[in-house]
Amino acid sequence: MTQLQGAADLTAVKEQTTQEIEGLRDQLLSISRTIHANPELSWKEYKAAALVADTMREAGFDVELGAYGVETAVEAVYGDGDLTVIICAEYDALPGVGHACGHNVICASGVGAALGLAKVADEAGLRVVLLGTPAEEHGGGKVSLLEAGAFEQADFSMMVHGMTATPDMTGDSHSARGMSSTAVDRFEVTYTGLTAHAAAVPELGINASNAAVLALNAFAMLRQHLPKETNLNAFISLGGEATNIIPDRTVVQVELRAYDLEIWREMKKKVLRCFEAGAVATGCTWEWAPTEHPYAPVVSDEVLAGLWDVNFAARGRTIDTEVRLGGGSTDMGNVSQVLPAIHPLVTFRGAGAPPHNPAFTAIAASPAADEALMDGAVSMAATILDVALTPELRADFKARKAARPAGATQAKFSS
Repeated sequence: MTQLQGAADLTAVKEQTTQEIEGLRDQLLSISRTIHANPELSWKEYKAAALVADTMREAGFDVELGAYGVETAVEAVYGDGDLTVIICAEYDALPGVGHACGHNVICASGVGAALGLAKVADEAGLRVVLLGTPAEEHGGGKVSLLEAGAFEQADFSMMVHGMTATPDMTGDSHSARGMSSTAVDRFEVTYTGLTAHAAAVPELGINASNAAVLALNAFAMLRQHLPKETNLNAFISLGGEATNIIPDRTVVQVELRAYDLEIWREMKKKVLRCFEAGAVATGCTWEWAPTEHPYAPVVSDEVLAGLWDVNFAARGRTIDTEVRLGGGSTDMGNVSQVLPAIHPLVTFRGAGAPPHNPAFTAIAASPAADEALMDGAVSMAATILDVALTPELRADFKARKAARPAGATQAKFSS
């Protein structure tokens, strides 16, 4: 690592990195638009993963497609410094509405930050890792990667996420400190009853659909008795096949969210009692099983968040430090629970559509999204350089990693 001389050198390296990223604008926008035009669902992001892998390989990164046993994960590494940052790049889409959460922007912005940092990695003593992380919307790609040890190497991690403006904002962009998310647990409940002719001999049947209906009524009544800022949703995904056959199998999909892990876990116990009640009332048997990895809430690292806000403001952004934005969930929460991390929002200025809506899909390929992509890439790179080239910050993050027990990043979260 070259010994730099202080603030002037840090400013110069930041400017060099910014110029490098700006010079990649056309390439980065092309990556974003290509992914946007070819939406792929969780665990099936073959084209996006290949595009990222090819891009990073051409830039001189050591690349593994299918990293850590996850078919559509990508690990691209540059540099051999003793400070490792993992930049996460998501690229999965949503069923029916495509990139209505803007993961095309997330991916291209992460690629841009990593490519820009590669040019200064040696003098900054950095090991830059771009980690393509599939299945954020449903599945939890980062959780699979955590469990496989992908984040054991990291001193810290970050990514950005696009967002449209919200009515309560006083600035044009949210503070990284204002980003919050809920824990989420998704599972299915299966009731098993007994078929019979619904008109001739209904007394001989055990109606699994009735069990689900009773349970969902109890589930709805439970809402009144849960703490504020919890959220629970469910639907019957299999409830019968014909009106004249009493259904012997019914399946319910369930989702539970809360900002607090202990509240989340207690809510799960109460919800399961609702489903047990449906079985008791009807005589069905029942069982439940997870359908995805659980997600933990995001814990924003205060140091990284503060650095991000300064660097993002330097891009001409007006940072709103008062508004907290949350309600959704992300597997980046699991990452943030086990090592220093941030998940800041980059606002698509002038746009006002809700996420997971077709209008958001259109905005995610707009000039406003392109601007956010570039601002996000530059701000991530600048934040990483602040840590790498400020001796006391570098020492702090190195010390935190050294104090972390082996295997600590592979911790599992469950409700």
